[in-house]
Amino acid sequence: MKWQRRSLLLGGLAGAAGLAGGTAWLTRPTAVRVPPVPQGASLALVRDFDQGILKQENGRNVREFQITAGTSVLQLNSVVTFNSWNFNGRVPGPTLRVQAGERVRVIFQNQGGHSHSMHFHGIHRAEMDGVRPVRNGKTTVYEFDAEPYGIHLYHCHVAPVTRHVGKGLYGLFIIDPPGGRPPADELVLVMGAYDVNEDQQNEFYAFNGLPNVYRDQPIPIAQNQLIRLYLLNMIEWDPVVTFHLHANMFQVYPTGRTLTPQLEADVITMGTAERHILEFSYRFPGMYMFHPHQDHVAEQGCMGHFMVMPSPAGAS
Repeated sequence: MKWQRRSLLLGGLAGAAGLAGGTAWLTRPTAVRVPPVPQGASLALVRDFDQGILKQENGRNVREFQITAGTSVLQLNSVVTFNSWNFNGRVPGPTLRVQAGERVRVIFQNQGGHSHSMHFHGIHRAEMDGVRPVRNGKTTVYEFDAEPYGIHLYHCHVAPVTRHVGKGLYGLFIIDPPGGRPPADELVLVMGAYDVNEDQQNEFYAFNGLPNVYRDQPIPIAQNQLIRLYLLNMIEWDPVVTFHLHANMFQVYPTGRTLTPQLEADVITMGTAERHILEFSYRFPGMYMFHPHQDHVAEQGCMGHFMVMPSPAGAS
């Protein structure tokens, strides 16, 4: 099946919608202003967090996730398609979110036609490291404690890893600190790329899986609203890229491992698998670009806009 932009971005979300039991710690406070999404816009992934199923076992919280490796055809533009390998039918895979100290259980089913695995960044035992290939048609369980708090990632670790990641087998993994972080409108941007002719050079780049999706359908945010951006670079073949925010500055929480910002900038350089939390707000309404400052990367699909909506009269 050839997936169009809207169906791709919505793919895998229906199952997550029913898994929110016992997750009040992630409920969005009423003080956070989130503008409505325009009808028909493909913006589902940018504010989607998969909290799994919360269980109580032996007196502690266990968050259980169901992840399936599969294949799908992505429509990169009006004429180019790409045979992706993916988690839960989407690129990037679901943004998994837990609290520090919880037990994480991931039931991984491989239906992707090749051997795959899930390697999580963070701290865990060697047997949970996800470097052992899981054969097509097989299931395995990864289980570990959520530590340390911060913004991490997961990806297939079957050789050649560059090809498996480049085909779409990666996602974001957030471990919230004890007590959480201050209220904010929280967004996810994962930078990725596609080597469509397998010449070890990327021909297309993307935020959240599709080239130019946020250029053509800007992300609405509210004026003077604190934005917390979870940013991950999963571009293979390019050693580093930057992220640049127009007409503003952001505060940087490196790897999400601090509760106070360590840097203020409008451009940050990131190697593959590097990730940060960026916080900012816009004083003035209007349309503002964000993109890597490598021009070829931006011009080949890694380009987006924030549409800053005016605050209602009297809103702070």
